[in-house]
Amino acid sequence: MRRYINLSNIKDNGLRFDLVIIGGGVAGLYAALNLSDKLTCCLITKESIDISNSWLAQGGIAAAISEGDLPQYHYDDTLLAGAGLVNTEAVKVLVEEGPKDIKTLLEWDVPFDLDEDGDLKITREGGHRRNRIVHAHGDGTGRETIKALARLVAIKENIKFMPNKFLLDVVTDENNVKGVIITDKDSREFIGANQVILCTGGSGQIYEHTTNPGIATGDGVVAAMRAGALVKDMELVQFHPTGLYIEGEKGRSFLISEAVRGEGGILRNINGEAFMADKHELKDLAPRDIVARCIINEMKKTNSPFVYLDVTLKSKGFLSKRFPTIYGECLNQGIDISKEYIPVCPVQHYMMGGIATDLFGRTNIDGLFSCGEAANTGVHGANRLASNSMLECLVFSRRAISVINDIAKEKFKEKFKMNIFDESQQNLLNLELDVSSMKDVIRELMTKYAGAIRHEKEMQLALDSIKKIYNTLEVVVLDTKEKAEVYNMSIVAMEILKSAIKRKVSIGAHYRED
Repeated sequence: MRRYINLSNIKDNGLRFDLVIIGGGVAGLYAALNLSDKLTCCLITKESIDISNSWLAQGGIAAAISEGDLPQYHYDDTLLAGAGLVNTEAVKVLVEEGPKDIKTLLEWDVPFDLDEDGDLKITREGGHRRNRIVHAHGDGTGRETIKALARLVAIKENIKFMPNKFLLDVVTDENNVKGVIITDKDSREFIGANQVILCTGGSGQIYEHTTNPGIATGDGVVAAMRAGALVKDMELVQFHPTGLYIEGEKGRSFLISEAVRGEGGILRNINGEAFMADKHELKDLAPRDIVARCIINEMKKTNSPFVYLDVTLKSKGFLSKRFPTIYGECLNQGIDISKEYIPVCPVQHYMMGGIATDLFGRTNIDGLFSCGEAANTGVHGANRLASNSMLECLVFSRRAISVINDIAKEKFKEKFKMNIFDESQQNLLNLELDVSSMKDVIRELMTKYAGAIRHEKEMQLALDSIKKIYNTLEVVVLDTKEKAEVYNMSIVAMEILKSAIKRKVSIGAHYRED
């Protein structure tokens, strides 16, 4: 793997900050807002602020804040869902500190849904044995949280916001972070900083069907790898059981939140038969990996590309208020969910693996941090518990900033010159590439051979084929965003496959049928 994607024509306009944050989801925004006002920050997003996994998050945020609930209960449920691979110290931090971050969001006017008495409405999702999910605007929790945090970021004088910028690389000097190289349609630019936080989200676009937006191509994870950062548990890919099935459609799948089952929704096969009752003690609210595999097996039994989710026991008034986004999208597809079953199937949803960090978001590279889905703190283990993801973004981005606030006492003043050299850049070829076809091949192979049910021979076949794409890209000038994206996609796909082949046992979301 080359050290840097493209070192030609890089401008240095003298932009220097105490901190650069890549990513405008919950982790990135919350990190920026917790930064000391005495420090400067550049917040960089790949596209606009409303395009991220966080924005699309429907269900809510899990925290032990209701009467009768305790962090210990939340801890137990997280460990059970994580199938024995969780970092128990990270989970303790998550469940014990999470409630105070919910309190902070309330103080910052995130419009969580309240009952008639003015108390938080709290619901339940898969894997949770108690109600502990707070939500906003019914099923618009991510969107409403992002909007509230973005408004606060906009009035912070120490934060510079730079949208529509693509991360090419993290720049290091003798293992210390010195800044980042970003690009847009017109130019490549170096921005200096001694501290960088990668909050770049997931890599769902390496699959044909994903709940992730088009920007989720693994750029942050692979940039960290090029800088020498370690990654962990890359084979642990979560497939959400209930993506809306639309015949012939590929790309981003519309998510039918787990909260629908939390409100009483029942999974049925195409014959109308409920099939989860004897599969797990939590029935339709079993952990996601179990539900996803049960659905796949039911699809095979009935020779159908989908099963049904039945929420017709609820009234139209309840559904349109509790799930306005889902109700509206299904209606656009000709489905009145108060009267008709919803066709659903498993789709790629979340990466449990990622950039290895400690309990303060620190990687093995001095000055490089990662938070949110791009990071691997160990809190999710082999299977993420529903609605723990946004909580992880809050807790660990705040902890990362606590370190940065402490060590970045003075503003960044070093005049770092662009004297980067990468020997692999010298003999690169200028070739026209069919990037779109390369992406399609990667997605098809990963969907077919690295999904919720896996076989070693098939994964090896996929790895060999994707490696050919990677080998082509490795010797070519990557002079466009699209070429850089497919290069990153090939690397993260190979990393998932290599890790999945190496892990011989089935555990959580990694299920080896062979």
